[in-house]
Amino acid sequence: MKLKFDGRGIMKPLQEAFREQKIAYFSMEIGLMNEIPTYSGGLGVLAGDTIKSSADLKLPLVAVTLLSKKGYFRQEITKEGKQIDQLVEWEPSKNMELHSTEVKVQIQKRGVGIKAWLYNVQSLTGGVVTILFLDTDVEGNFPEDREITSFLYGGDERYRLKQEIVLGIGGARMLEALGFSIRKYHMNEGHSSLLTLELLQKYRMDIDRVRERCIFTTHTPVEAGHDKFSYDLVQEIMGEIVPLEVLKKFGGHDRLNMTRLALNLSEFINGVAKRHKDVTRELFPGYEIHSITNGIHSYTWTCESFKRLYDKYLPGWANEPELLVRVGGIPDEEIWHAHMEAKRVLIDYVNKVTNIGMDYDTLTLGFARRATGYKRANLLFSDLEKLKKISKKGMIQIVFAGKAHPKDESGKRLIQEIFGYIEKLKDQIKIVYLEDYDMGLAAKLIPGVDVWLNTPLRPLEASGTSGMKAAHNGVINFSVLDGWWVEGWIEGVTGWAIGPHPDEQLSTEETKNRELDDLYNKLEYIIIPMFYQKRDKWIKMMENSIGKIAYYFNSHRMMRRYVTEAYL
Repeated sequence: MKLKFDGRGIMKPLQEAFREQKIAYFSMEIGLMNEIPTYSGGLGVLAGDTIKSSADLKLPLVAVTLLSKKGYFRQEITKEGKQIDQLVEWEPSKNMELHSTEVKVQIQKRGVGIKAWLYNVQSLTGGVVTILFLDTDVEGNFPEDREITSFLYGGDERYRLKQEIVLGIGGARMLEALGFSIRKYHMNEGHSSLLTLELLQKYRMDIDRVRERCIFTTHTPVEAGHDKFSYDLVQEIMGEIVPLEVLKKFGGHDRLNMTRLALNLSEFINGVAKRHKDVTRELFPGYEIHSITNGIHSYTWTCESFKRLYDKYLPGWANEPELLVRVGGIPDEEIWHAHMEAKRVLIDYVNKVTNIGMDYDTLTLGFARRATGYKRANLLFSDLEKLKKISKKGMIQIVFAGKAHPKDESGKRLIQEIFGYIEKLKDQIKIVYLEDYDMGLAAKLIPGVDVWLNTPLRPLEASGTSGMKAAHNGVINFSVLDGWWVEGWIEGVTGWAIGPHPDEQLSTEETKNRELDDLYNKLEYIIIPMFYQKRDKWIKMMENSIGKIAYYFNSHRMMRRYVTEAYL
């Protein structure tokens, strides 16, 4: 095998490729850039950041995902707030190269051919990570099989099961066919856990040999979020790769639970925050669950003005983000200048696409998440009269963004609901909802606001990473204590909490009341006065966001922990 790529991801000849043993990192979605729209949100962007840090750190990683040739979807929003889902067609050959090797998997008793598009993430450090984008749009396949890798999270459960066969079993076979020597298989969520069945076959049902090669990271803190398939469907679509009684032993007796399959056949299992580890242990008692808190790729998610600032005062920060702890050596006025440059970029963009007339000097709140119920984008509007009163004390403006899954009707209604609030408050508060939230828009929105708002229903936020991106740009977090924020939060130092600590045993009603009290009172009596009247204290909190959060909550630290705790 003789493959390499230049910086654009195009293959070049290379002697002795793939000699060292690799960590195979499997993820249903990977977010690298807008031009490769193979991601829907946080899980995919995290996977992309994982790969970028692995390249920076020269880790022997190879990644496997699906091509998603028709992407996730492009979001349009009408003036009334109705989401319209538009197809995304993109051309893989502009960024990657199709390899001639073909492997087959059995789906509905027929062989389905799989090929791989290869793309290389190449770091300035000289590190390289190859990504295999699996594609079933292969000559000779049935028309319906050619569509298996078309839509990310599209179709019904039959379509999903076929995709997971291609990812797990097809991905493992493709790695072998391409000559990769794999030391460990890292499953990022349960979508790829069928690879364990391929390994059971390869190692002649030697369970210990399979376990010692598998690592599983779970991101889902609720039982309903884990993929499950009836065994009738499994046998119809997949057949018997291993005897049914063996599959039931590891995957669950009633239905095939992809998370349980991974749990039972992995030596190392982790949640993505300390709090998430505890939640996962409650969901799946009896398993040893570790925690490796997520991080973000510092260089990718730091805006241009802060990159220049860090380059000037903290040279080497991009590959050693822990240097950000020394932010105290940067003059306050330069931090504020860098922030205002980022804020102008956002406000100019907002005004260009909406003509709303936001200004640079008004306290700006940002909220951008997948539009779904538990994220509670509407929590801020629980008491409109109180919000109006607060805005009279000190002007605020708010920027929202986020897509609802095409099948999430309640998420789509949530967007319409927010548009209703925008209309009701239009004479008091300037609020916009930007359409088609993606990596490019996130890179403008997150650094450009003053406060990053996060209001998930606990304990449904496994980790969250947008607040980490905010901190890298000196933006202050104002968030419910869930996911990573339980670890990053120091009240009045790194940001502010909304609601009680998870250790406090309160009823649902009491928790909600505490959340609303904090949301409105801290905004009115702490955040607004500090922003407008105590700028020196505000900038100190911006410095704390960088020096006490960004230095730690990055994917370089995360990957070093995976190496020492899971990969070695």
